[in-house]
Amino acid sequence: MIGDDGEQFGVVSIMEARRISDDRGLDLIEVSPNAKPPVVKLMDYGKYKYRQQKQASEQKKKQVKVDVKEIKFRPNIDVHDLDVKMKKAAQFLGQGDKIKLLMQFRGREMAHKHIGKDKFQTIIDRILEMGAVVESQQKMMGNRIIAMVGPSKKAPAKKPVAKPPKTEEVKAES
Repeated sequence: MIGDDGEQFGVVSIMEARRISDDRGLDLIEVSPNAKPPVVKLMDYGKYKYRQQKQASEQKKKQVKVDVKEIKFRPNIDVHDLDVKMKKAAQFLGQGDKIKLLMQFRGREMAHKHIGKDKFQTIIDRILEMGAVVESQQKMMGNRIIAMVGPSKKAPAKKPVAKPPKTEEVKAES
């Protein structure tokens, strides 16, 4: 039997252990039932459960949640539309999210998959320039090409925003 403060009682009968736990107002918890003789410990079970719950919530706070964002493309995407989607991709990577890149083919576009694959590779290259890491290479699934990218472990340093120079107001004397 082990006390609540780590004190060793040695081998004690079950009746004696119950009496000691009642005298101290503590619970008798069986720690190791398979040991010969079984090991029991005196403790306040309510406090123990509370500490366990607090410890679990602290660990949950420290976890980093990574979302997977999806960005869809088409093989004939315009330059400006592509720039808008690249800005969004940079924003997602900056927040630490993973990105699922998806290029979807429709109708006659399926006959010219090589054009879409080339465009998709250039998109991946532009995202890699932003400091991303390819987590799964591009693969063709039906009428779609899919790839996963995530932020690099070492995030690029953010550039400081340049402030415009202050202009001094000159009062005209008249």
